[in-house]
Amino acid sequence: MANNLNVEYLKDKVINLDSMLSEVRVFAPATVANMICGFDILGFAVEQPGDEVVMRRTQQPGVTIREITGDDGRLPLDPGKNTVSACVQYLLQALNISSKVGVEIELHKHMPIGSGLGSSAASTVAGLFAINTMLGNPLTKEELLPFCVEGERLACGTGHADNVAPALYGGITLIRGNEPLDVISIPSPKELVAAVVFPQVDVPTRDARQLIKDKVLLKDAVTQWGNIAGLVAALFKEDYDLIARSMKDILIEPTRAILIPQFYEMKEIALKNGALSFGISGSGPSVVAITRDEKIAKDIADKIQTHLKENEIESFGYVSRVNVEGPRVLD
Repeated sequence: MANNLNVEYLKDKVINLDSMLSEVRVFAPATVANMICGFDILGFAVEQPGDEVVMRRTQQPGVTIREITGDDGRLPLDPGKNTVSACVQYLLQALNISSKVGVEIELHKHMPIGSGLGSSAASTVAGLFAINTMLGNPLTKEELLPFCVEGERLACGTGHADNVAPALYGGITLIRGNEPLDVISIPSPKELVAAVVFPQVDVPTRDARQLIKDKVLLKDAVTQWGNIAGLVAALFKEDYDLIARSMKDILIEPTRAILIPQFYEMKEIALKNGALSFGISGSGPSVVAITRDEKIAKDIADKIQTHLKENEIESFGYVSRVNVEGPRVLD
């Protein structure tokens, strides 16, 4: 089991394997981490895209990966190296049933890898939600979350929750603290719509994090704190004008934008066409325009994609309200 996991809270869990399901299919959503101004502490789930896991019980104990689709062969089939299978194995070990339970996994990637949309988080959350469902849901989402965070540590070297928390809980989440993990769900304004565009350029998460400065000016930190506090207040109040004033990033965006071709041109298009705000989704290269109208969001996504194509950059576009459900079992 991963050394970073504290699983004492599971020691009294009783699992009835006689009622374990034979098969389950689960969808988990993509996420927009940071929400522009809330680096590593804010994020929200979207309705599309997302990843799908099919999990089946096997007679032979252990966790295996039967198939991965949609990854262009980039993800490991080794169950100890793949975030989905590794985290399922961690959970079975924590529940002291790894010698009694066997499952095989199909992972179907319906979202781009390295997009800044929480690809690894969606897969990990889908896998853990699936095994928990098969076992009769003995764990709450709060109890599943540390295993999801461990998946992020395995995927990108840093165990942060700004993607996995909204993917697991649904809606908008605030990571108040990491040690111990303290996650708060925040209301999602009903009219909030995101236009997400993924330019098909390569911006590895590790590289994007390495560009971030270790030290910032106090006056810049104060401005950013004000923006984060203003955004949280605006979400509770459903104050869209305050959302627009607050969703501004002066700390991370100026550095990460360097890695994203046409970033400021895309930002100008979004703001000129009715976006409340515009910025980078996670570590990029995906960008997100925040709007309060689905037609405006679609128009912005279309205009940005047209601009990128004119500059010989292919892209994917998604228009979505905040997904307040999180992962779900599919028929």
